[in-house]
Amino acid sequence: MADPVEVLEFWLHEIGPDGWYAGGEAIDTVCRERFADIWQAAHDGGLEHWVDGTVGSLAYLIVTDQFPRNIHRGSALAFATDARALAAAKTAVAAGWDMNAPEPERQFFYMPFEHSEDPADQVLSVEYLTERLASDPEMALHARAHQEVITRFGRFPTRNAALGRISSPEEQVYLDEGGYMAVVKRLKSHAPGA
Repeated sequence: MADPVEVLEFWLHEIGPDGWYAGGEAIDTVCRERFADIWQAAHDGGLEHWVDGTVGSLAYLIVTDQFPRNIHRGSALAFATDARALAAAKTAVAAGWDMNAPEPERQFFYMPFEHSEDPADQVLSVEYLTERLASDPEMALHARAHQEVITRFGRFPTRNAALGRISSPEEQVYLDEGGYMAVVKRLKSHAPGA
């Protein structure tokens, strides 16, 4: 089973910034083949000891927040460790471990807030990605887009099918008209200098 250093080497260097949000079957497959067992261990509560310092916490957050979205894309399991990730992120940020991580990998301390359907976590996501990752305004824009979706719907409609939730008529219109990416596009068009 992988250790924190192996997780970070893979995600930060093998996949790297160009692949973090690219998705696709190739990345999903390699995540599944190499890290499904470590994700399962985290899911079952076996990796909490990693949440101790910057390196271990960052690896834990990647395993619990990023990997499941690749390993279990389109399934409810993609979100099954979100609560664990959010609890670890709150611990890490409170301890200041996030600020020991260089940019751009520091963003992974804040993704569990951005992925939360709790409006209070969305406020923190915008704050952290604006103030603590100031060199990348694109991250703050995405945080605002996530917050807008939660403010409007109280949940992420793009998860409805995977989670067996029925979309409201308003949510269905949102999904049919481009969903999250339409929100991002609109925010970009209203950004200063756009």
